[in-house]
Amino acid sequence: GGTRLPSRCSGAGAMDVDQIIETLRDCKIIKESDVMQLCKKAKEVLIEELNVHMVPLPATVVGDIHGQFYDLLELFEVGGQVPEVNYVFMGDFVDRGYYSVETFLLLLALKVRYPKRVTLIRGNHESRQITQVYGFYDECLKKYGNTSVWKACVDVFDCLCLSAVVDNSVLCVHGGLSPSLDTIDNIQDLNRVQEPPHEGPMCDLMWSDPDDDIQGWGISARGAGYVFGPDIADQFLYANGLELIARSHQLAMDGFKYFFNRLLVTVWSAPNYCYRCGNVAAIMTINTAGELDFTVYDPRPSHLRSVPDFSARVPDYFLYRPTPLSEKRARLVAVPLGGPAARAGDAREGAGPAACCLLPAACCLLPASLDLLTQQAVRPLAQSPEALVARRLLVLARCGQIVDARLVVLPRFLRIARR
Repeated sequence: GGTRLPSRCSGAGAMDVDQIIETLRDCKIIKESDVMQLCKKAKEVLIEELNVHMVPLPATVVGDIHGQFYDLLELFEVGGQVPEVNYVFMGDFVDRGYYSVETFLLLLALKVRYPKRVTLIRGNHESRQITQVYGFYDECLKKYGNTSVWKACVDVFDCLCLSAVVDNSVLCVHGGLSPSLDTIDNIQDLNRVQEPPHEGPMCDLMWSDPDDDIQGWGISARGAGYVFGPDIADQFLYANGLELIARSHQLAMDGFKYFFNRLLVTVWSAPNYCYRCGNVAAIMTINTAGELDFTVYDPRPSHLRSVPDFSARVPDYFLYRPTPLSEKRARLVAVPLGGPAARAGDAREGAGPAACCLLPAACCLLPASLDLLTQQAVRPLAQSPEALVARRLLVLARCGQIVDARLVVLPRFLRIARR
């Protein structure tokens, strides 16, 4: 085992953490009062950790989970149960899957019960803004009838560490590196107890991606963070005496994928992502000798899982469906490239095919409703995610670059008018 807190926390009406874990393992929600106590205790535990949490060997590193609760159970079956195994989860516990509530609360309860055996790193989906778009907010509202549980959970998000270092050799982070962060000490100096900013080093840690085809830094098609080449990874590892960067954030069809001649590895732990991508998942184990081993696994067998009732309409963030022609006028967005002087009329639905570039996507990065961008050419929207992505897409379009729909995932279609 490892260090663990008493099963029953002290105080009047104290919760029984072991009972909470057993209830959640059965994919049943716990009482709202227990959620509040669990989140309160979790914040007390998490806030004591540094931005870069130090983890001893052996350790098992886990990528995105995205609310796929039964696949998390499968992960524990193949990788070992807590507290026998020391786990490092690299974020994105919620959104898109059916059971974000049960998934996050189970991991949180395990963290409270065995704080030295579970490390929870913040991902880009551990955010108030993102969870209001991609499912966690709606799921909390549906299962508890109010927003109190969601509010309690997102307050916990603010306390999650930003990264971890395993055995002083492997940096674990959700997304990637930042041009503002040269050293581990730079990460330690950040103020993490906040909603992730739309720009800056904290944002970059959650949003950046590696790119084998570039040197240095590049603009990310995600609209947040950066892409970085092998030279950047090599410099960071050398400067900090590290050997490897482990991260998640990007679907890897084989469960894991090396970059930069094995200086960086992406670990993906949501098999058959969104219940339709057909990928396998993986976890990465680092043994006491510092050797890496990947365990690849499939989704949990169908007879050991259940599916929610789909009598209600499936949310747009979860399942893409072609937009009927009658709805396109209200839902398609045209972004003129003529700058501030461009007339709002240039963004009209009637622009011909030759004037537009259509970007289809199977899943989402932005809110489904982008009506606020349709009223004029590019309305100044302070630092909203929509405005940041729109500006970066405009830059890419002006440079004549083709925006890869595998990298830029948008709701339905985004029309970029060409002049």
